[in-house]
Amino acid sequence: MKHSYLYYFLVLIGLVSLSSCQEEEYAIPELKQELQNDVIKRTLGPNLVGLNIEFAYAMALPKSMGKLVSAEVEASIAGGESTFLENRSFYTNGSGEDVGIEVGSKSVNSGGKTTVAFTKDTSAATLRYSYRIPSTARGKEVSFKFSAQASNGQAVTYSMGPYKVAEMDMVLDLDVVDSSKAFISIEDMAVYSAADAAANASKIDLVYLYRSIPNITFSHGLVAPSAKTYLPGVNLPAGANRATKVQKVWNLRDFHLARLQFGVYIDDLDFQQLDIASAPDYAINMRAEAGVWVETQDGKYRAYVYVNSVSNDKKSARISIKRYLMK
Repeated sequence: MKHSYLYYFLVLIGLVSLSSCQEEEYAIPELKQELQNDVIKRTLGPNLVGLNIEFAYAMALPKSMGKLVSAEVEASIAGGESTFLENRSFYTNGSGEDVGIEVGSKSVNSGGKTTVAFTKDTSAATLRYSYRIPSTARGKEVSFKFSAQASNGQAVTYSMGPYKVAEMDMVLDLDVVDSSKAFISIEDMAVYSAADAAANASKIDLVYLYRSIPNITFSHGLVAPSAKTYLPGVNLPAGANRATKVQKVWNLRDFHLARLQFGVYIDDLDFQQLDIASAPDYAINMRAEAGVWVETQDGKYRAYVYVNSVSNDKKSARISIKRYLMK
């Protein structure tokens, strides 16, 4: 590897020396007389089941040589029903806005293939492809083959991937309310009322609390059923006794959960390497945009619970969760 870097460095030095000795005239690149294509991946971060992987697929040939007939994307694992290839070609106007112009019929899915037939006389187009990640792809790799055909018989292909699909699950915007809807199950990725919690007592990992106590900073809390000191006045369902590990975190605004401008992502590896063995069984004084790492008592699940918003007046909060099943 070191020799490769040295080689390229010497080549660069040689090119710089050559350019300093002579000045070359700029020449407009010649347009290739053939159908061409290119692809860029538009989405970032981990690929989660239920989310989309998005691409932009560009194809073109000289107008004198014919027009585009069809475009197709074949996924190695068939996507969800909402997988589609746009039938509009996009460009960016002077205001920076994306503008779509219809150039074909709506896409058709057949197995892993998604196809658009062109209906307009066009020799160049950029179509967006959105692949809805199915549950069958969890933990696997998925690849894509883009292809286009022209009226002159030419065809091109472009392969992308493979892309690993994460093992973890995600749920967004769960409302928790002190006393009335406060029991959280990491296993079920759900929030239960007191009545529903009684039927799922063995799955309750956290209890949401709001307390306004003079001279004590408590506010919004996520507390394990085992943390009796922090649960005065709370009637736990019989059998709710898990000692969940809870570690509070500030400023970890996972993009999928927060949907804010911060480009930070929690991935499978973060859960695999997480070590909160010495963490307590409670987290208090929680605020909006904070979160907690969680490990269930049986070690079966690890999770990150993000606090999207809080309301002191309503004694409530909204949370979103990423969860990983330990092997």
